[in-house]
Amino acid sequence: MPNDPIALHEALTTFDALWSPRIVSRVNDYDVRIAKVEGEHVWHVHDHTDEFFLVLDGELHIGLREPTGERTVTLPKGSVFTVPRGTEHKPHAPTGAAILMFEPSGTLTVGDRHDEVPDHVDVTTGHRVDAELPSP
Repeated sequence: MPNDPIALHEALTTFDALWSPRIVSRVNDYDVRIAKVEGEHVWHVHDHTDEFFLVLDGELHIGLREPTGERTVTLPKGSVFTVPRGTEHKPHAPTGAAILMFEPSGTLTVGDRHDEVPDHVDVTTGHRVDAELPSP
């Protein structure tokens, strides 16, 4: 992966696929991923890792199934939230959003356990964005 600055707004213009994250950088053993999202993802769990979300644009909702019950957190632009490991969750963006996530390299977008995956959700460990960016 090149060690050049990446403008996130430019990286987001290189793809249109929803729920299909692009890896923009790595930090130690973690991927820094961006994604365009709209509609619903799938209920899933990451058994061994937390999942960090930063909303770059729009608004993201994350349904959570916790020991005390089910709730939804709403993240407007500029907000961050970490889903603790082992927490069943389902991101959704009724009007669309752009997000940034930190996850260990190799982490599947649908976690370790999940409901049936709809066709619009890309089951991936991320796609490299550097191949899609213009050269500096």
